[in-house]
Amino acid sequence: MKDTILIRKGHFSPLAVIIMIALPIVIGIVCMCVGRMRVPFEDVINSLTALVTGQKGNVQNYSIIVKLRLPRILVAIVVGAGLTCAGDTFQSLFSNPLATPDILGVTSGTCVGAILAIIMSCGILETQLIALVFGLASVFFTIKVAGKNKSGSMVYLVLAGVIASSLFNAIGSLLKYTADPQDKLPEITYWLMGSFTSATYEKIMIGSPFIIVGIVIIYLLRWRLNILALSEDEAKASGIDIKKTRMVFILASTLITASAVSMCGQVGWIGLLIPHCARMLVGSNNRYVVPVSISLGASFMIIIDTLSRTISVIELPLSVLTAIIGAPVFISLLNRNRSNLQ
Repeated sequence: MKDTILIRKGHFSPLAVIIMIALPIVIGIVCMCVGRMRVPFEDVINSLTALVTGQKGNVQNYSIIVKLRLPRILVAIVVGAGLTCAGDTFQSLFSNPLATPDILGVTSGTCVGAILAIIMSCGILETQLIALVFGLASVFFTIKVAGKNKSGSMVYLVLAGVIASSLFNAIGSLLKYTADPQDKLPEITYWLMGSFTSATYEKIMIGSPFIIVGIVIIYLLRWRLNILALSEDEAKASGIDIKKTRMVFILASTLITASAVSMCGQVGWIGLLIPHCARMLVGSNNRYVVPVSISLGASFMIIIDTLSRTISVIELPLSVLTAIIGAPVFISLLNRNRSNLQ
């Protein structure tokens, strides 16, 4: 790859590293100023400093920043980075530019767990844990169904994912049909559309370790994604254990997706759109795409969350905004690369 502003001699330039680290941090701090009650930039910095030193200044602004907006920003960073990383992994793994983090049915399984927990009137943390367990169980079901294929073809895994998604979607629909339409059904519907409204430090402590572990695994092994994107014979000729490597990536991505959905509900488009934006900046080499995707995904999710709580009197669901913004952007990407698709 030719040297660019971001990449020099096969490595990220110091400027690129600074931009990737600083981008979500700067956007997060700026977005803390924005909301129904605007907080001056100086008070945001003072509140974050007081969180470390314990010396509170303006108590009202401190409560708004530290107790309300900071947890949302942290969840947005973790979820955005995780879903984007998982999306890029599946797109490389299946050699499919339209692959998303829920391709193996993990989102459907997680949603069934959340619906069941809401119907049983579980608390927020219990709902998150039950949803996480069901999400992981759905992917193990997918792997079990596809495991009967001795050839190891990825087509069987995708088909098993379609089966799992259909099955868990049907179970979810049945549970929603039996839910109380006055109380539980609106809560279920709102949760399924995605929101950071219930973001707390407790939820972050439960869900983020799984996402961070998954991201670290994918980041450290990202060069192997380039090999897995090759044909079966070429990948085997590289000398790595294809089957075990694929399973490691699948489990890491599943852990990320199940944890993210259990924390905030369904968030579409980000795992599909952002990896393509990263490839437009640094090419198709996953050594560069994965780090850039993590930074862009976290930044994009912060902006989406800020828009969801500011552009309307009521808070808009995340999946609505990601679709409204993501669809036109993706159409633009398709038009730019139409010649490569023919």
